[in-house]
Amino acid sequence: MADVAKMLKRPPQEVDAWESGESAPTYSQLEKLAYEIYKRPLAIFFLPSPPDEIPPKSEFRTLPDADMESLSRDTYLHIRRAHAFQFALKELFQDRNPISAPIWATMSISIDKSVSVQASLIREKIGITLDKQISWKNDEQALKEWRKSIEDTGVFIFKAAFKQKDISGFCLKDENFPIIYLNNSTAKTRQIFSLIHELSHLLLRISGLSKFDTSYVDKLPAPAKQIEQFCNAMAAEVLVPDADFSEQIRLFPLNVEVASESQFYDLAARYGVSREAILRRFLDKGRVSSAFYETKAKFWASQKQQSSGGNWYLNQGSYISSKFAKEIVSRHYQNQITLEQAADFLGIKPKNFPGFEERVLQEVEA
Repeated sequence: MADVAKMLKRPPQEVDAWESGESAPTYSQLEKLAYEIYKRPLAIFFLPSPPDEIPPKSEFRTLPDADMESLSRDTYLHIRRAHAFQFALKELFQDRNPISAPIWATMSISIDKSVSVQASLIREKIGITLDKQISWKNDEQALKEWRKSIEDTGVFIFKAAFKQKDISGFCLKDENFPIIYLNNSTAKTRQIFSLIHELSHLLLRISGLSKFDTSYVDKLPAPAKQIEQFCNAMAAEVLVPDADFSEQIRLFPLNVEVASESQFYDLAARYGVSREAILRRFLDKGRVSSAFYETKAKFWASQKQQSSGGNWYLNQGSYISSKFAKEIVSRHYQNQITLEQAADFLGIKPKNFPGFEERVLQEVEA
């Protein structure tokens, strides 16, 4: 409670009194507790008892125990916020996904079956052909198109800037409202890979949490290691189909490790993926050593430029699931939900909703 009191700039005794029920916070203090400190919907504070919360160590089996124990407070809050969005989705849509035939209900994948065959089926379900993929002009458009296509299959996708930079993203399974949550601090090409990796988790019917540096996979117990290797392989095959890749690399030198930066860049640009994803395909084919892959991948990662904070409303419009945001704005516009309810669903303060609404409406009109 001392940390909470410090964040609120209130005496610890006052916060203790709130917890014991001797007194209560003001509405503005409650907003700060909900949206800035605990990352929970405001409505949760009015429930008769706190909702059950699954410890991340029990929920995610895709990270070694040591990595789970080293998760930062910020990462825990993002996981909590994702659960809050899931809670809001269930309430908003009355526990029924708006997509009549969501992807996880019409297909499943297995680590015992062909990666290439299953990757082709995922592409078919999402509706992205190779011709469409290579027509995208940049990685920003690629991320937008992959995200929209996957959301159209019933999965809700959120993003946020993690303070713990080595986390690439996570997913939360659910019978009706599975969620993918990406680290917006990573490059867009990395977000695309994480998006397909987490989708693979969901199609395996498991929640997953992944790191940028894949060396953690070797520290996992055999079953979890097999799952992570499979999800990486699925993401690579969906994004860079082997049949087309094999044709394209004919122009590469026999010794891939002496290839130029421009050759890696041009091939990555074709698929709208990172150079690391291309290098991973060469590693899978045995064309580069693990040592070369790790060294080169770390070098490319160090070249990532940090972006500025930008416009708050633009960021929120990007972070919140597009389908979720549009539904809330539409219902508020039709007077089906109040301003306070709309803001609470989104996890923002009511005073910020008009600007957010304007941003969503601009996207609809574009």
